Amino acid sequence: MLFDLDGTLVDTAPDLVAVLNTVLREAGRPPMSYAIARNEVSNGAIGLLKLGFGLGPDAPELEPLRSRLLDVYMDNVCIHSRLFIDLQTFLGSADFDGRWGIVTNKPQALTEPLLEQLGIAELPACVISGDSLPQRKPDPAQLLLAAQQLGLAPDQCVYVGDARRDIEAGQAAGMPTVAAAYGYIRAQEDPRLWGADTLIRHPQGLGEALSQLRERGL
Repeated sequence: MLFDLDGTLVDTAPDLVAVLNTVLREAGRPPMSYAIARNEVSNGAIGLLKLGFGLGPDAPELEPLRSRLLDVYMDNVCIHSRLFIDLQTFLGSADFDGRWGIVTNKPQALTEPLLEQLGIAELPACVISGDSLPQRKPDPAQLLLAAQQLGLAPDQCVYVGDARRDIEAGQAAGMPTVAAAYGYIRAQEDPRLWGADTLIRHPQGLGEALSQLRERGL
């Protein structure tokens, strides 16, 4: 079992939106509504800044703002962030019997302290961050590396994610996929159209989703 991080395994939006609003306040800008900014979190620092500052993808202000946002976030990486999935219950349940890992586009320098402060840094069998390889999702390279580290063929792994690129990466890697529709999804997006093998509306639905995949021979 492989999980995306932000919006799938961990609810990091409270801290990331607070950090965005800190940077906006420093620039004399009004804060962003949490309800709106939450759904941009899966698109990383650049996505949040483009939303908050109304900038285009090539705006020269983006890089210095990104640097500032990441500096602030480093000091506030786990103030209100919490696990979406009750790992202790899930890993000890009859629905799951195996190893698990994390595959995220989040940089290692932010991933590691987040996992440590959540108290789960020692639990995953592998953690592949956004800078572990030159490629990032939707490229399948990160997922293929995770399967290799688990000692499994890709089709023996399941990838769970809350963004289209997660599902595309899982499909390209040859893995069954689960769309986490409870995650950070823009209002105009429909995760049912991503082509995942199954979809869950709540984190508690993960066990049932695995059972469905087994029944279908995936």
